[in-house]
Amino acid sequence: MTEDLTPAEAYAAALARNAEQATALAPFREMYEFGLDPFQIEACQALEAGKGVLVAAPTGSGKTIVGEFAVHLALTQGRKCFYTTPIKALSNQKYADLVKRYGADKVGLLTGDNSVNGDAPVVVMTTEVLRNMLYAGSQALSGLGYVVMDEVHYLSDRFRGAVWEEVIIHLPESVTLVSLSATVSNAEEFGDWLDTVRGDTEVIVSEIRPVPLWQHVLAGRRMYDLFEEETDHGGRGASRREVNPDLLRLARTENSRTYNPRDRRRGKMIREADRERERRQRSRIWTPGRPEVIERLDAEGLLPAITFIFSRAGCEAAVQQCLYAGLRLNDDAGRLRVREIVEARTASIPDEDLHVLGYYEWLEALERGIAAHHAGMLPTFKEVVEELFVRGLVKAVFATETLALGINMPARSVVLEKLVKWNGEQHADITPGEYTQLTGRAGRRGIDVEGHAVVLWQRGLDPDHLAGLAGTRTYPLRSSFRPSYNMAVNLVDQFGRHRSRELLETSFAQFQADRSVVGISRQVQRNEEGLEGYREGMTCHLGDFEEYARLRRDLKDRETELAKQGAAQRRSQAAASLEKLKPGDVIHVPTGKFAGLALVLDPGIPAGRTNGHRGFEHHDGPRPLVLTAERQVKRLASIDFPVPVEALERMRIPKTFNPRSPQSRRDLASALRSKAAHINPDRHRKQRSGAADDREIARLRAAIRAHACHGCDEREDHARWAERYHRLQRDTKQLERRIEGRTNTIARTFDRIVALLTELDYLRADEVTDNGKRLARLYGELDLLASECLREGVWEGLAPAELAACVSALVFEARQADDAVAPKVPGGQAKAALGEMVRIWGRLDALEEEFKINQAEGVGQREPDLGFAWAAYQWASDKSLDEVLREAEMPAGDFVRWCKQVIDVLGQIAAAAPKENSTVAKNARKAVESLLRGVVAYSSVG
Repeated sequence: MTEDLTPAEAYAAALARNAEQATALAPFREMYEFGLDPFQIEACQALEAGKGVLVAAPTGSGKTIVGEFAVHLALTQGRKCFYTTPIKALSNQKYADLVKRYGADKVGLLTGDNSVNGDAPVVVMTTEVLRNMLYAGSQALSGLGYVVMDEVHYLSDRFRGAVWEEVIIHLPESVTLVSLSATVSNAEEFGDWLDTVRGDTEVIVSEIRPVPLWQHVLAGRRMYDLFEEETDHGGRGASRREVNPDLLRLARTENSRTYNPRDRRRGKMIREADRERERRQRSRIWTPGRPEVIERLDAEGLLPAITFIFSRAGCEAAVQQCLYAGLRLNDDAGRLRVREIVEARTASIPDEDLHVLGYYEWLEALERGIAAHHAGMLPTFKEVVEELFVRGLVKAVFATETLALGINMPARSVVLEKLVKWNGEQHADITPGEYTQLTGRAGRRGIDVEGHAVVLWQRGLDPDHLAGLAGTRTYPLRSSFRPSYNMAVNLVDQFGRHRSRELLETSFAQFQADRSVVGISRQVQRNEEGLEGYREGMTCHLGDFEEYARLRRDLKDRETELAKQGAAQRRSQAAASLEKLKPGDVIHVPTGKFAGLALVLDPGIPAGRTNGHRGFEHHDGPRPLVLTAERQVKRLASIDFPVPVEALERMRIPKTFNPRSPQSRRDLASALRSKAAHINPDRHRKQRSGAADDREIARLRAAIRAHACHGCDEREDHARWAERYHRLQRDTKQLERRIEGRTNTIARTFDRIVALLTELDYLRADEVTDNGKRLARLYGELDLLASECLREGVWEGLAPAELAACVSALVFEARQADDAVAPKVPGGQAKAALGEMVRIWGRLDALEEEFKINQAEGVGQREPDLGFAWAAYQWASDKSLDEVLREAEMPAGDFVRWCKQVIDVLGQIAAAAPKENSTVAKNARKAVESLLRGVVAYSSVG
């Protein structure tokens, strides 16, 4: 209340208002109908003050406002701003948003598919495009003032994450970096690293959701709240949230009612009344079907909803189930509007392809307000679904988890069918971070008062586990940065080897590794202090007790070594004697439970496996099956024969002998005792110890006796301190090796890569050869293989379609490995070239093994995959979409995505291939033209 202010306070407030009006933030705030949140204001003020910012906030909280302020600042200051995103769809979406605000003349777009107004002051691009510009020294970097890295937590991605770190490290110092991240638990650590490599960086963390989130479990006809009292609604409130006791009771009932088949075996038949009660209970807690869930949400006013199903086929099946159930979520006006938008957006798709793409079934579902969304769909179809969902014309979307990665599709509710998903290797529980990312879509800012996350009841659901997922709001950011061949030649070309090595040591990966050794380093320091105390305790006035203790230790080690050699020799002799045994040999078992006379029934198989009473077991040598004098049939092991064994006598084993017959065993054991009871086995003479004649032991004993400390009265006290000193010193060295293994790891990997590239004549010290300059233009997982194919002329003389088939092997990776059937490939020159590519890869793989470059660590060249070669060849040969998809057995979305990746690499090859006496560059460009047609050519932007 201004009337309550003193004149001095009123004057100060007026000055503050005037100062705020003079900032760039004031006019920016007026562009929005809603007020900015405190974290947004704090970040924008830091940006205007010239600092870099890291903003970590929940999905849907509006952190992109900070990125848009960087755009505003750049335009105000007459500088450039690059807005980077992890995926092309998000780039397209952000481009459309910025064009709407600033006009098409001020905003450009650069992705692998599109290039629109690339010289504009504001350019939206994928992160890879910016990385390539940095390495190429592009003129577009001139005047760059701000770079926004949206979804920067992508640097955890093991396939693409390194690109984010490359950009952050290599951006000019004059560029202000705006990093936007999901809520991660180690934002401060990431901020510390940004502060180190980029200068003054403000870390702003917000864990408050702008729209409260309610958690539910849908079981049968009832929607249970997950928490009994949810005062903080998914934020960080002070009150503790208790799991709903009704839900816990339901879980206990479900688990206790599970039928146990052992009850039947025990004769405890479940009474009919119990079974009837169980049926009634089950009737209340079934898992609702997909149409039933949507109808329930519609009745509760919880649509629009996204249902996450971790399977493409499951998403498509869910849409069909809703259609068969007669579900209709749009009225007549909505249906007409849907058809109008869909027909306008798909007008560029050839009519003959619409039927192949399942257009009419897709349209029917859209008109009813229902759709699927997954990576197997045609990009155009996905974009239409996104647009209709945002417009409220699609109210139920069944999606895979890829929808959660940045696409702006907020819903009122999010449904999770299961808490388990296939991670490429096994079915695994979703993590708290994944749960947060998925449920973060629930609650539309400015539209919904609250969002709802609904988990469907499944048998075995643990409410406490679910509460843990819902209550853990964050997950750690872990670097996936690893040097690559392309990165190495680009770095050496720009900075030389030494400076490149230093740059790589500034990566977030190395920063995290170095921090992880801090605790180990402290332990090493404590150990060194302890060693100093032990050294004082073993000090002897007569001489160097450390030297004396080392002699004693050397003697002990030598005696132990000789004892092991002797034991190994005896075991070897015993095993050799067992191999000489034959059925009918009478032997004396020297030790063990069955020591005494025994008759060999079967000498046993050599080292490997035996099918004894315990199934297949691994062992060290023969395991004879014997009959003892006490009538037992047993299979003995090498441990029963510490010394060699000899046949004392021979006996005939009757053909009628049955080891399972007590009478047969009794008769044969009686014959054994009669035949051999009088024989006294020769006692195995103990061999002379190897230590007795060992010169090294004699020398050490003499040195110990001659040492001055040998005559010390306190010799054994000193020895105890010396033993402690030795143990602690050994432990300390192990810790130091662990530190060494974690520090400079990135630089050591870089050294190995440089050594291999030097061997192949890509590098000569700090010089990048012509071969290296070619490799510098090739980005991708198989960059070195592509470069070697160009160097050896593998693709010379190939037709454009054949070249497309070969290049597809550099980018394609089957979703599931299928080694049973060899993929179909084109014949003729293409087949020979593909075979040569595999041969070159084999040579590179052997070289990587020699230079200790490990693919398991994310470095190196995987084997080329020929699974897309036939589809690429067919499409580049002008075959119809129907024919290509039918033979490839591949969804349209996957086909388009792989074609675009092939086009991208063909473009790189056209730029890197020799310009003279070569057909590759020309045919690569022709191959791009052949592939860029029909559904592949369609672009939603530009």
